[in-house]
Amino acid sequence: MIKVGIFGGAGYAGVELLRILVRHPAVQLMAVTSHDEVGLKVSDMFPTLRRQVDLRFVAPQDDAFKNCDVVFFATPNGIAMTQAPWLLAAGVRVIDLAADFRIRDLAEWEKWYGMAHAAPELVAEAVYGLPEVHREQIRGARVLANPGCYPTAVMLGFLPLLEAGIIDCGHLIADAKSGVSGAGRRAEMTNLYSEITDSFKAYAVGGHRHFPEIRQELSRVVGGTEIGLTFVPHLVPMIRGIHATLYAQLTSDIDGKALQDLFESRFSGETFVDVLPAGRHPETRSVRASNMCRIAVHRPQDGDTVVVLSVIDNLVKGAAGQAVQNMNIMFGEEESLGLDMVPVSP
Repeated sequence: MIKVGIFGGAGYAGVELLRILVRHPAVQLMAVTSHDEVGLKVSDMFPTLRRQVDLRFVAPQDDAFKNCDVVFFATPNGIAMTQAPWLLAAGVRVIDLAADFRIRDLAEWEKWYGMAHAAPELVAEAVYGLPEVHREQIRGARVLANPGCYPTAVMLGFLPLLEAGIIDCGHLIADAKSGVSGAGRRAEMTNLYSEITDSFKAYAVGGHRHFPEIRQELSRVVGGTEIGLTFVPHLVPMIRGIHATLYAQLTSDIDGKALQDLFESRFSGETFVDVLPAGRHPETRSVRASNMCRIAVHRPQDGDTVVVLSVIDNLVKGAAGQAVQNMNIMFGEEESLGLDMVPVSP
């Protein structure tokens, strides 16, 4: 059994981890933290976990974490980097769902996240956990940087085109929409029901924290070539889901059928990427509460613009589900173990 601990079990990503891990046949849950709820039964905060989790929230210093094989951090940015060193010293592997280890340029990270990095030596060691690209490196990782939700949807959509070298890397556009759970469980006025419902808006157009992460990882796909990216996120009045509409200019005379074949071939062995038949349009509800990414590729009017549609559940493939997928790889388990959830409909 894989002995698992969770830092930050009271947020949306944390409870999603719990939902997945309590049904995972190779996992034993050891301890779960909450900054404000030490001593409270987990199932009292989340009634959906009654008869599933008997643990109480504990403090981060609890000795149970030293006996874990892996600890997930579903905490705000800046927490994992302060706690990872003592866990690693105890032989515990770390999977961070926040951004502490995603960006390799420390100056860039500090610019976007507004704090000094507490463990710069671990940034160089950390493996970026997009399984469809870095599966072999993930197997041996001690520190794993779980990708952001927007980056996951955007990178999977652009991946086949960049690998094939058939688009202009200098002029990529990612127009992405997210449900409100992507903002976390904090009580903020902008996230209130009355502020969000019956409305639809862009935000962070001048610069979003996921921008450098997306640009970094897309650049790695093409061997370090500079990526020109316009990334515009939007907030839509739904709880879960991300829909990324991606645009690129073709540099090759490739027809629609060949584009379809390219995507189907690239993801043919991937359990959690589903390329839809030609002409289809994926919906966020088709991946709700699942670890699936559904993708469709189009070439409107047979022109020189390719449009990719990519949808995920931001809390599962965009956070907790992908983290568990990475854990399975790290510990030699079947990649889909515990993650074979059928999407919820309606």
